[in-house]
Amino acid sequence: MIIRGNIVDIPNRRIYKGEVEVEKEKILEIREANHHQENYILPGFIDAHIHIESSMLVPSEFAKIALKHGTVATVSDPHEIANVLGVKGVEFMIENGKKVPLKFNFGAPSCVPATSFESAGAVIDSEDIKLMMQNPDIKYLAEMMNYPGVLFDDAEVLAKIKHAKNNNKPIDGHAPGVRGDDVTKYISAGISTDHECFTYNEALEKLQKGMKVIIREGSAAKNFEALIDLLPKHFKNMMFCSDDKHPDDLLLGHINQLCERAVSKGIDVFKVLQAACINPIDHYNLEVGKLKKGDFADFIVVEDLKKFNVLQTYINGELVAEKGQTFIKNIAFEVLNNFTTDKKKVSDFRIASSAKKIRVIEALDGELVTNQIEADSLIIDGNLVSNSETDVLKMTVVNRYKNEKPSIAFIKNFGLKQGAIASSVGHDSHNIIAVGVSDEDLCKAVNLIIENRGGICALNSEQEKIVSLPVAGIMSDLSAEEIGKSYAALDKMAKQMGSTLRAPYMSLSFMALLVIPSLKLSDKGLFDGTKFKFTSLEVK
Repeated sequence: MIIRGNIVDIPNRRIYKGEVEVEKEKILEIREANHHQENYILPGFIDAHIHIESSMLVPSEFAKIALKHGTVATVSDPHEIANVLGVKGVEFMIENGKKVPLKFNFGAPSCVPATSFESAGAVIDSEDIKLMMQNPDIKYLAEMMNYPGVLFDDAEVLAKIKHAKNNNKPIDGHAPGVRGDDVTKYISAGISTDHECFTYNEALEKLQKGMKVIIREGSAAKNFEALIDLLPKHFKNMMFCSDDKHPDDLLLGHINQLCERAVSKGIDVFKVLQAACINPIDHYNLEVGKLKKGDFADFIVVEDLKKFNVLQTYINGELVAEKGQTFIKNIAFEVLNNFTTDKKKVSDFRIASSAKKIRVIEALDGELVTNQIEADSLIIDGNLVSNSETDVLKMTVVNRYKNEKPSIAFIKNFGLKQGAIASSVGHDSHNIIAVGVSDEDLCKAVNLIIENRGGICALNSEQEKIVSLPVAGIMSDLSAEEIGKSYAALDKMAKQMGSTLRAPYMSLSFMALLVIPSLKLSDKGLFDGTKFKFTSLEVK
């Protein structure tokens, strides 16, 4: 097979008319040749850090969409399903991913549970990590979110890092806002990347200290604009990732969108493609081709080097997607889950108080970090309730693995004026998380999730909508088109009910993520992520 076009030679910074000759899975030859093809041939895109589960799709369904956008490989942390199902969940992702051409590269989740301050469905300890690191299907130790454990020399954390080092596998980081001597120690432990930088100066310091910085632009966390100006100088040590990508966003584009945005800012195209196509292969030792003789024939054909409109995607010499169509067939799989809590009563969401002031989580649009603020309480019949006038709404996290009393907090900036929204996608332990304007609405939304053994929903006095997520309570058993359409309808309903957030469900899913400051809610209580301990709802 011979493919003709303008060859984009990233290492040598040249573009020339040529042809790629493929035999079986490999590139037999790349040579200059005269022809009339105006398209461009370049290595495929790689998402350098993603939780496939956040697309609400199993890997085989995710692949169908990502391949259309020129993504040939991912560096995937199966942390979400691992918190629900443990090692069995990781094995599910690996085996399902193997049934399609896209090259999924899974890591061993380092933080299951993410902290001891929440209830997860499983535990992966250092002995499990030791065994996983010996598995050739496990490419790296996934993001070490327990950065306090690294800084305070926690024996279990250090043992996990040691097992990765012993097997010569990279260690991914997660250190939002960690600076100075703390980040120096974090890096010296052997941690080599961070995708959590949210300011230019933070990312610059980490780069200067030898870390690889991954520019993240997902459905909720968007750091592209803050960090992209670092790329021209530091292109050899930067990569692109989505981290978490909801299905409706994935249908629109993937890493190709970040390349388009970077080039539109006047950044050298070779530097952009170095980050998008080459650096992840080198850093994670991926078995992915770089468009060189003898490589696996993993490459894409694009219309131009501005819009990066993908015309064809090849993996191991096979044409797997062309002009928005994928050639991957449906894959059958077993539906696994872990959902055992009983339905709740309205009284479970009451919280007796006489406090005049309460601590409130302030959600920030497009950010995983939150602020801790104080607000006047609204008390009716001795019960703290939502105040839709001031947009301070009651929030709950409900343990889905056993019957426990729901934990309660209050949150600002969700903007709901009616009803409630809820989800069993609640990073990191994936308990049920909900926000509503009344206890009755909260209870209804939580019970709708429980009845379906997982999903995301919206309801008000007129209607109820739910997208069921039967696979571990976090993924669908449907196609991306079906789930994307249903999710978009839910997103629209949440906004019609008053939410002003760009991605209300993605933002909701991170409000229980304790490892990111500053104030979050777990199923065990309100948590101060700056001090890394529980705090009180009432301000004394």
